[in-house]
Amino acid sequence: MQEVFDFLKKAGTYYLATVEGDQPRVRPFGTVNIFEGKLYIQTGKVKPCSKQMAANPKVEICAFAGGEWVRIAAEAVNDDRVEAKESMLDSYPNLKASYSATDDNTQVLYLKDAVATFSSFTAPSRVVKF
Repeated sequence: MQEVFDFLKKAGTYYLATVEGDQPRVRPFGTVNIFEGKLYIQTGKVKPCSKQMAANPKVEICAFAGGEWVRIAAEAVNDDRVEAKESMLDSYPNLKASYSATDDNTQVLYLKDAVATFSSFTAPSRVVKF
């Protein structure tokens, strides 16, 4: 999991795919955090991606950096604890202008049963599960 976290931080931007009905939806994200041994992402509950993950928690993340890419298939699990939200906001202080650990909008989700596949054009793919 640490390798996946480090790669996402190195990439800076990753793309989160969700499903809305039968239509895939993809958008750029940048928040990633490790809290209590789990990999977390963050969004706002008012955003469509939050509603999409509530309806279907299966997600996929893709990021590219340094000639390599990772695809992460997982279930996004909501964690409404203030401590989990505070940890994410402490990792991204610039978010505190828009989010609070105690507001009704801030949402953090951890990736459950994640399968990360690292690939490149020059090496065999490798899989990390967490």
